[in-house]
Amino acid sequence: MLADIPFEEWQDAIERCASDLLWEAGIDEPPVDAFLAADRLGLIVADDGAPDGQHGWGDGVHRARLVRLADDSACGGVAVIALSPEARPERRHFAVAHEIGEAFAWRVFGQLALESYAVRPDARERVANELAGCLLAPRRWLAGDSELLDDDLADLKRRYATASWELLARRTLLVARAPVVVTVFDHGRVTWRRSSLPGLRPPLSEIESDSQQRTHRLSEPSQWSKGGGPLARVRCWPVHEPGWRREVMRTELWGDE
Repeated sequence: MLADIPFEEWQDAIERCASDLLWEAGIDEPPVDAFLAADRLGLIVADDGAPDGQHGWGDGVHRARLVRLADDSACGGVAVIALSPEARPERRHFAVAHEIGEAFAWRVFGQLALESYAVRPDARERVANELAGCLLAPRRWLAGDSELLDDDLADLKRRYATASWELLARRTLLVARAPVVVTVFDHGRVTWRRSSLPGLRPPLSEIESDSQQRTHRLSEPSQWSKGGGPLARVRCWPVHEPGWRREVMRTELWGDE
């Protein structure tokens, strides 16, 4: 059902819904406090209380769940977000934002003329995930900030502190002013690579590989912008912590290549 709707149409519906929710929550600039947004939207956030990894709701990917205490309608009832213990603030904010998405996904389906009860669970999950990203890094804000800050992910992360590096990098693809490829590396291995142009996913170049290795080794940002060939600029940022090394890369291509 959702798959039959053009990507741009349902993405716009999600962006509009997120914009409305932020307006209703009285939040008009980053960083977005998902806990504050939930409270102002009438959702209660409470710790789950179970030891980490013993929450009983699946495979551990979800760090929160939405529990309705009153009626079980799609858009009514008192709702509680039960949040698992999690040390990383960005994960806690995303978990809460995701459950806000679960609570208000019916608005998106309404804009798309879909009945909530008829939507498959995986489609609802997808919409909730997208709504979470839109809440923490709204496209209309990110477009202006990306241009103002020259698409520097480190500067954007400081401004959108509650959003993760990877979320911000992915979201910038939606507001790219020229062809861009974003790549995420975990322990030196590519775990995600997408471009701002549909169907474009070029193989990792030697310049990109060298930049990633330098950032991985030195734990400092690297940049290449000598021109020539299809690459206009390659920047890589370290997201390193004890026991885990992630690098996020943004590759800008010449517009006519």
